[in-house]
Amino acid sequence: MATVLLSMSLFALIGAITPGPVNIIATSSGATFGYLRTLPHILGATISYTLIVFLVGTGLNQLLTDTPTITEILKYLGSTFLLYMAYKIATSNGDNGDNDNKSSPPSFIQGALCQGLNPKAWLVSMSGVSVFVLTQIATDTLNYLLAYTIISFVLCFVGISTWAIVGHLIREFLAEPKRQRTFNRLMGILLSLTVVSILFG
Repeated sequence: MATVLLSMSLFALIGAITPGPVNIIATSSGATFGYLRTLPHILGATISYTLIVFLVGTGLNQLLTDTPTITEILKYLGSTFLLYMAYKIATSNGDNGDNDNKSSPPSFIQGALCQGLNPKAWLVSMSGVSVFVLTQIATDTLNYLLAYTIISFVLCFVGISTWAIVGHLIREFLAEPKRQRTFNRLMGILLSLTVVSILFG
């Protein structure tokens, strides 16, 4: 089982730390608001992904495979929400803006929605469950699912946190409002491009 757990961990870490919508938002939030104020987004996204892994492992995987329409609906709903988040990021003047329209960091609910409506999260979780849980002996399936769920929680938190910390580390460089606005627009564009890749990839 140790070998399977190690493989699970590597797969979960790669899935969590590679670029994607949730990580781009975490970087932008970390740069604008700091790591601590980005924690609600990180926790919301992490808990949402952990729930996805567990649901997929308890039978939702088969439903999604048998009903591709659900996946299509998820893709368009997720893309719409992520484009909204891209707009919010791109038009944010930063936490230190002098105007009255100050932005706020992404909330726990927004983090959960970003992850829950993110097709990448569903595809990664379905792949992981198929490889590491459903291939095990039937009597051990639940144990492997619980292990994979716990590993997914820990490494999803680590992965998203890494991006938020990178953002936090460049805060001082972005203290100048012009740089902050340029960075926000760049993050908004990157997030929009990930949506385009989801829709047409």
